Amino acid sequence: MIEVGRLSKRYGAVLAVDAVSFSVGRGEIVGLLGPNGAGKTTTMRILTTFLAPTSGRAALAGHDVLDEPLEVRRHVGYLPENVPLYTEMRVREFLNFRAKLKDVPRSKRKGAIGHVLERCRLEDVADRILGQLSKGYRQRVGLADALVHDPEILILDEPTAGLDPIQIREVRALIRELGDKHTILLSTHIMSEVEAVCGRVIIIARGRIALDDQLERLQSERTIVLEARGPSDVIQGALETAPGVARVILKGREDGCASFEILARNGADLREALAQRVAQNGWPLRRLDRKHTTLEDRFIQAVTAEAKAGEREREAV
Repeated sequence: MIEVGRLSKRYGAVLAVDAVSFSVGRGEIVGLLGPNGAGKTTTMRILTTFLAPTSGRAALAGHDVLDEPLEVRRHVGYLPENVPLYTEMRVREFLNFRAKLKDVPRSKRKGAIGHVLERCRLEDVADRILGQLSKGYRQRVGLADALVHDPEILILDEPTAGLDPIQIREVRALIRELGDKHTILLSTHIMSEVEAVCGRVIIIARGRIALDDQLERLQSERTIVLEARGPSDVIQGALETAPGVARVILKGREDGCASFEILARNGADLREALAQRVAQNGWPLRRLDRKHTTLEDRFIQAVTAEAKAGEREREAV
């Protein structure tokens, strides 16, 4: 449903999106994560035809964002982070206006509006003026707007921003329900939200994709935690060359002891081999165990690795 190929966007000398490529299948709910300024919102604005890419291509529901922008908009519902509303309109009036713009047939318009008012829990405020509503209610009006023409694809940027805990739970349940019928690309900073509703995660850092994997596989991975007394750089070098080790991350140093997180290839348990390597070098071992890798751990690892890659590139230049 979404095909992105080497998509890039420049703002003068700033490369906001750098050759991003990914695809999203029908019925998938994909979380798009990244630190502030990583390029998430720019990518979403390109996919929804609000921005033109500098280079690369993107197609939604088989329609190219450059060649067929109106067709793309007919198949996409977009909820931006800051919901644009006509604050002097009433909720039902606004949704009727938006349904007309989105070519919802007259015969189906009333039913479509009633449906999204119910799904987004807006029936009690349907006749209130938008400017008098709380931020949480305005956010829900924006979600109703994205749904009113029953699009195949939903692109949601921070859909639970400004909602209270009960409303957040309701919106998450709604997103899971919508995933049965719609393809959803969801951007958020809340890791628990991604874990609650998404089946796959794409992490963007410095305008590039740092990680793209199934959430279930990420959550099944385990990290080895090791602490030893000795020179951190020498210990790290010895651990990195151990068979089966994919990555070694120095987490800190205190009282002459260095702590590391070690990622093993294919989730292998390397504790015995690592203990032997540390002992052979005469470094006292303080701690060695395994822990489940959380989404937050993988987010930090992916963003940190991309930042280090950027530093190496700048040094090479």
